[in-house]
Amino acid sequence: MTTSSTGFDITPLAPARIEALAQDLSPEERHVILHHGTERPFCGLFLDNKKAGTYTCRLCALPLFESSAKFDSGTGWPSFFKPVDPQHVKEVTDVSHGMRRVEIRCARCDGHLGHVFDDGPPPTYQRHCLNSVSLAFVDAGQALPLRS
Repeated sequence: MTTSSTGFDITPLAPARIEALAQDLSPEERHVILHHGTERPFCGLFLDNKKAGTYTCRLCALPLFESSAKFDSGTGWPSFFKPVDPQHVKEVTDVSHGMRRVEIRCARCDGHLGHVFDDGPPPTYQRHCLNSVSLAFVDAGQALPLRS
């Protein structure tokens, strides 16, 4: 088992486990999370969410971002300046669509989350631009789901 610095199991899931978890996904969630799609801007469920809590991976429930790191980037997608734990989000070079970007994926299930850019606010100056369909939300004070 591989454990992150914040104590979460980040051992990569087997393909069979990912497929089992994906049975509950809608067609849009499947397209974005498993096939690296992108939801349309300004329509995501979590774009205007102002509640305190934790954003987790929609597929495997790994904690990804805290509401305290969320900011309004004006881009049309929920944006965060830092992850809960850098080990929970892996970065992959993306050269699709004629540009060079850094894709971000869940470290445990490899689900597509969005992209990270170097135009965010202090202190990190990063903008983790996320697809709402790649996320679930747990209200502050509620137990995080355990799914592996």
